[in-house]
Amino acid sequence: MSGKEIRFKKLYHHSDKLLIVPMDHGITIGPVVGLTEINETVKAVFEGGADAVVVHKGLVRYLKDTLGSNKGELIIHLSASTSLAPEAQANRKEVVSSVEHSIRLGATAISTHVNLGSPFEADQLRDVGMIAEECDKWGLPLLAMMYVRDGSKDHEFDSVRIRHAARVAEELGADIVKVNYSGSAESFKDVITGVKIPVLIAGGERLSSSGDLLSMVDDAISAGANGISIGRNIFQDENPAKLCAGIRSILDQ
Repeated sequence: MSGKEIRFKKLYHHSDKLLIVPMDHGITIGPVVGLTEINETVKAVFEGGADAVVVHKGLVRYLKDTLGSNKGELIIHLSASTSLAPEAQANRKEVVSSVEHSIRLGATAISTHVNLGSPFEADQLRDVGMIAEECDKWGLPLLAMMYVRDGSKDHEFDSVRIRHAARVAEELGADIVKVNYSGSAESFKDVITGVKIPVLIAGGERLSSSGDLLSMVDDAISAGANGISIGRNIFQDENPAKLCAGIRSILDQ
C-alpha cells in the first residue's frame, strides 16, 4: 500500500462518507465569526464527527492541542485570494504554499481551488495539475475544489457545467473533488456518474436554517455523493458540534 493510499484511508474516521469542514475563509473574507477562535471551532467540529478540517498554513500553529490522537485530520489549502482585490481579480486564485511545506506541518491531505470560466482559468488549471504531480511524489491525497465562476450565478449550479468541473479535477489528477450541489438528487446523479473519484458537495452561501442544510446533505447522499465539504454553514452555526453530529447521522445511515 502506498503512502497516498494510507493517508487517503486516514481521512475516513467514521464511515465511508467524508465530513470535511473548510476554514480557509480568513484570507478571502477576513476573521469572521467562527474563525476568530479557530481552535475552539475545530474542537467542536471534531467532537461532532468531522473527519478533517481545511486551513491555511499559518493557522496550524494554533491547532496543536486539537489535531492528532485520532481526533481528526489536517488538510492544508494551497490557494488564496482576497475580497479586497479589484473586482476583475476576484476569481484569481494564487498558489501560496507547497505540498512539501504542508508535509512538514503534518498534513494528511492537500486542498486547492479552481474557478472555471474565469479569465484566470488557464493558470489555475496549470497549478492544480502541477500540485497533483507533487501530491503523487510525496504521497498525499489531493482535494480539488472546483467551481464554475464565469459571471453567471445560474451556471454555478448547472449540473452539466458541474459535471464538467468534476471531470476536470479527475483528469488533472485530483483524488477527491468538491463541487456545488446542483439543487436536486436527480440532476446531481449525472455529476456523480461523470467521474470515478469521490464527489463532495460544497455548502455555498449561508442557508436560512440548519434544517435546509441537512435536507441538502440528505439529497446529495441519496444521489451518490461521497460526503460533504462545507464551511460557513457549519463553522458559523451557533452549535457546530451539534450540526456536525446531525450531518454525521445522515452520512452514516
